[in-house]
Amino acid sequence: MMDNSKLAFAAIILLFLMLWAPLGQYPFLIEHWMKIGTYAAPFILLMFFASRPKPTVSVFSDVKLMAVLFLVAYMTHQFEEHWIDLLGQQYAFYGDVNQLLLGVLDAPDQTIKPLTPEAIFIINTSLVWLIGAIAIWRSPEHLFPSLTMTGITLVNGMSHIALGIAKQSYNPGLLTAVVIFLPLAIAFYRTVLTTNPAIKVQVIASIAWAILAHLIMVVGLLAANWFELIPETAYFALLIIWSVIPAVLFTVPNDIPQVVGATHGN
Repeated sequence: MMDNSKLAFAAIILLFLMLWAPLGQYPFLIEHWMKIGTYAAPFILLMFFASRPKPTVSVFSDVKLMAVLFLVAYMTHQFEEHWIDLLGQQYAFYGDVNQLLLGVLDAPDQTIKPLTPEAIFIINTSLVWLIGAIAIWRSPEHLFPSLTMTGITLVNGMSHIALGIAKQSYNPGLLTAVVIFLPLAIAFYRTVLTTNPAIKVQVIASIAWAILAHLIMVVGLLAANWFELIPETAYFALLIIWSVIPAVLFTVPNDIPQVVGATHGN
């Protein structure tokens, strides 16, 4: 029989094939994916805690718990960023980012939108949901996917703050970036480094992965939808590939600290 890890891996593959495959649900998901994430978050927490033994380590030392919390935190952020923001605006991120990109490009034609609803859907389901699912699946034995989830959370949070400072105004997602993203990411990185300073290389690599993820996100988007150098489907494939890469890096068991990673039965 297949072990639990292989079954979980098969479930992840099936989940995202069904999410992205053209089975008739794609137009619905393009508009409503963030609502599905919002409604799924409480059930993810319920399923995790209902099947989990009582922990004997601190929250930030439990890698599997942190992987779950980062995914739920990001789904909460996506509610503010892509559905209803702090000002009560719906889907404001789409318009704000396109306005920013067109301003940077000094575009004469304001009707062309580099950031499409399809791109928003693939970006968030690959660079967030997929890497989050991989982090939960691979923890606690494999720490790096959880670190990359931490990295994408930290870098995205910092980008919201930097944009807010630059524009001297609120942007969709800023509240959760400040209140949830930064405290959670800093606390987990701090715990990991305190437990085993040798993990510093992985921490740096995870931040580098997250920075490159954001560069791929923006440069690839412009290459596909503005300069038309590559098809948008190739851009989507690149995002998915980049999301899977953490699953094959730093997999040697000796790289994993003994305290951070102990989930006592999970």
